[in-house]
Amino acid sequence: MTHAIKAASKNLDFFYGDFQALEDISIEFERNRVTALIGPSGCGKSTYLRCINRMNDLIDGTRVQGDMFLDGEDIYAPGVDVVSLRRRIGMVFQKPNPFPKTIFENVAYGLRVNGIKDKQLIEQTVEESLKGAALWDEVKERMHTSALGLSGGQQQRLCIARALAIEPEVLLMDEPASALDPIATQKIEDLIHELKKEFTIIIVTHSMQQAARVSDRTAFFYMGKLIEVGDTKTLFTNPANKQTEDYITGRFG
Repeated sequence: MTHAIKAASKNLDFFYGDFQALEDISIEFERNRVTALIGPSGCGKSTYLRCINRMNDLIDGTRVQGDMFLDGEDIYAPGVDVVSLRRRIGMVFQKPNPFPKTIFENVAYGLRVNGIKDKQLIEQTVEESLKGAALWDEVKERMHTSALGLSGGQQQRLCIARALAIEPEVLLMDEPASALDPIATQKIEDLIHELKKEFTIIIVTHSMQQAARVSDRTAFFYMGKLIEVGDTKTLFTNPANKQTEDYITGRFG
């Protein structure tokens, strides 16, 4: 695997019990690039995203065949430390899910869980993470108030700050703006442009306009299969596959 590739899957199959949700998915994710996963509801995008940090392990009766690599190492190999893997791969969910704690404690949480006790280091990391999530200026005067008092868009940026605090290498985003208004959505999209300087980002989005705006590469999923993956501009203007073209032009899905 070349140095440019941060993560990849090869011939990946995924099953919920007897139901095969993903079939033969091979895709590479380049460092410091944003890759968007698009496709109709139920086509396997979010399931695939959760394979990348083994979140599906938490669901009974699931199994994976094939390979998923991070920096060339198979993350499904026996003996892989899943906790440390999830530290390397941050995740932001569709609905903002702040803890019912203060803004400060939301961001400090992951540091404390990982055994960091140095008060100064925690304070510094919390501030840097909030700056990284473009939220610091809005919350610096209210760090010790409840995170639940923030607006939806601020809560989502707080969740991004929480993910950044443990210094991941890859950031997974599962429809991070679908619950937000257009202004909050634009802030998240602007943030993605900034974050890719430091992270490899993989985003599931329902919005093709959003995929076109934020991603460098786009992968189109349909019925559990990867139909096409390529440079975003090319995929949207000159798709190689008829199914991709039909989806993008609104003929189905």
